[in-house]
Amino acid sequence: MILEAAMLIPAIVLLLVGMTQIAKVTYLYYTLRKAVYSVATYLSNQQGVNFCDPNDPAIATAIVFGLTGGSDPAQPVFVNGLTEAMIQVTAEHADPTTGALSDYSALCVGSPAYVGSAPDYIVVSIPNGFQIQLRIPFLPIDPILLKPQVKVPYAGT
Repeated sequence: MILEAAMLIPAIVLLLVGMTQIAKVTYLYYTLRKAVYSVATYLSNQQGVNFCDPNDPAIATAIVFGLTGGSDPAQPVFVNGLTEAMIQVTAEHADPTTGALSDYSALCVGSPAYVGSAPDYIVVSIPNGFQIQLRIPFLPIDPILLKPQVKVPYAGT
């Protein structure tokens, strides 16, 4: 019985540690997706956002809101290591005849008439990913990149 316990205890501990690490990744992905969704929904209800300018104050405020839950950038972020520079906000425009989606920034450059007009969708993502390292004893595992992305319809004007 002692020999069997000596053989099975390391395997059971390894399984328990692995399960907790998978739970950690799942929780972190959910938290990142929630932060990205908060940015997207905040922006989708704002009026007068200039999506042709990535430095628009409304976009910066939305990103801070998604990271901290408020408008004060001095507040602590929900996810340690997640910064404003990691979050990307883009807008998409639907072609009225075909319904195909295209990047809204192409319309900004092509026609000044689109500056200040409303896009159809807001896409918020972490394009380069948020890196997480799993820690499972005796198993070297490469870091995992979590890349949540959310697309919401734009309701502002």
